[in-house]
This record gives sequence, structure tokens and C-alpha cells, in this order.
Amino acid sequence: MDLRHIRYFQAVAEERSYSRAARRLRVAQPALSRAVKEIEATLGVPVLDRSRHHVRLTPAGATLLHEAGVLLERWEEAMRRVRRTAAGEDGELRLGYIGPPTAPFLGRLLHEYRRRFPLVSLHLEERTPERVWEMVSKGRLSAGLTRPVLSHEALGLKTIVLREEPLGVAVPATHPFAKRRSLSWTALEREPLIVLARREGMGLHDAVLAGCRQANFTPRLAHTPSLIGTVLSYVEAGAGIGVVTDSVVHSSSALKFIPLTPATTVPLVFAWPEHDDSPPVQRLRELLVEWRKAKTLWMASA
Repeated sequence: MDLRHIRYFQAVAEERSYSRAARRLRVAQPALSRAVKEIEATLGVPVLDRSRHHVRLTPAGATLLHEAGVLLERWEEAMRRVRRTAAGEDGELRLGYIGPPTAPFLGRLLHEYRRRFPLVSLHLEERTPERVWEMVSKGRLSAGLTRPVLSHEALGLKTIVLREEPLGVAVPATHPFAKRRSLSWTALEREPLIVLARREGMGLHDAVLAGCRQANFTPRLAHTPSLIGTVLSYVEAGAGIGVVTDSVVHSSSALKFIPLTPATTVPLVFAWPEHDDSPPVQRLRELLVEWRKAKTLWMASA
């Protein structure tokens, strides 16, 4: 007995007529008769009381008709969910992200994503860049917004660059550098620097060291905390100058960002598993590319 048998029985039972059921389903009447007989043979009980002019449900048939309606309704809903999942309109998206660099756009992005795909179950996890890579590569996250790492191809991940973020310094508004429109790397030679720890942000940390090296000096690293937020807290406390990307300082009224010259950038990327590109991830990637092309990703409103 399969779903075809159930549908045939349901039509006959609801129409109380083989001929009307045959017209409704656009099938031959003998096919309906065979289906009902096969159901009765499988169940071992009659489900229809048939006479020359009437078709009536037996008590067992009445129960079967109710259960058939429930079964077919759930099957149709299952098919709708399968189609929505294939289109990226249903399912689950577990997104890892790094906090301050995504703050200018993440809330707007997820609001628009939920508006377009309200049935997708969305889960967020803020992690360090390296941790995002690790969790995406192991399948614990669907995708990530993070910094590049050298081994991402070996991890089986693909990326698109969302933005090249300029490096600069974060200083309190009262700092002598705060009035400058730009600052050379050499100006940092004698300054205590606050830089994100390499184990937590390899791309950013290495870019800072490379900028100092190209300016022919070894930086004085006063602190190398594990979180960007802690970098900014040290700067606000007057412990040194933070070397960060412009997106990190955008929401702080206590600090000012001054670009460094020559210009150095650090990419922010969207990463996903190469061999497990689920429809919800595809839809989010399409939205990111759409906003990037329209140049609305970093704007105040999209």
C-alpha cells in the first residue's frame, strides 16, 4: 500500500462514488476499485460498503479516511518544505562572525535576510577569526564572516572578499594625533602599540607587523589582547595607540580613527565549505554580493 492507494481511497470515500472519484482524479474507474481492494486485503477489514447504487464507509473506513487526510496533509507540507529548503527559503543557517568589523552592517544584513527568508532558522556565534575558520571547516558552522587565514584552501573552504579594510590608529580625542587627517607608519616608531594577539587575529596582527617592518622599525607592543574590544579599552585608558581597521572604531564616540600611509588593508571575507554549499548559505552569499555591488554594505541604511 502506498500514497497512490491512499489518495484513490480518499477520493472514493469523499465522493461516495467510484465514477465521480474517477472523474475527479482523471483515472480509470477499475484502477480505483483495485486500489480499494488492495487496501482491504492489506488491512484485513472492509473499508467501504459497496452496493450497485451506493458507496458507504464502514466504521474502519471512517477511521481510515480521517487518518488518510492527516497523512496526506503532512506529506504535502513535507513536500513544500523540501522545495523551500532547496530554494534556500527553509532550513538552518549557523553563521559565525567576528564582532567589531561586522558591526557596521551585520544587523541590517540579517534583518533583510530574515525578511526574505523568514522560515530559515538563524543561529549566530561570535568568535575570533581563527575559531570561525575552524568551526566552519568542521561543519559546526554553515558559514563565517571573518579574516583570511593562510590555510583556508587546505581546510576545504571557499571565500569571497567583502571589503578591503584600511589600517589606521585608534586614539582618544585628546591625543595629539587626533587632529591629523593621516599618519605615516614611521610616526608609530616610538609609540606603545596595542595590537590584537596573533593567535586570535593572524591576518590583522601580521599586517601591522609588516607595515612596521616596511617602515624600518620594530614596534613596541605594549599589549596584545585576545579581543578587539579589549584593544579599544586599552586605548581609551591611555595605555597606548591601537592599530586597527576603520570599521572597528566606527561606533566609538570616545576614539578617533586616523588612516596610516602608505595605505595597508586587511580583507574581511565570507567563508563557506566548498563541498557543502547549502541553499541558505547560497542565499546569504547572494545578498552579500548584491549589497557589495550596490555599495550599500557599509552604508548607514540599505
